[in-house]
Amino acid sequence: MARNIPIKVARAQLDMTQKKLAEEVGISRQTMNAIEQGEYNPTIKLCRSICRVLGKSLDELFWEDEKDEEK
Repeated sequence: MARNIPIKVARAQLDMTQKKLAEEVGISRQTMNAIEQGEYNPTIKLCRSICRVLGKSLDELFWEDEKDEEK
């Protein structure tokens, strides 16, 4: 699983820490870190919550190109 750079970028654009985003969606900062690092595959419900807080679509934050999967 590749790192989720779009979440980190969207979070930075809002000047939001991992801790604050995690609190907003009801998970621990460690879980949010694992999502960003590509070490944890969130449920669709959690993905939607993250998108809602960051004001992004599922495609913007979670779409994976086939070429990215080869890395």
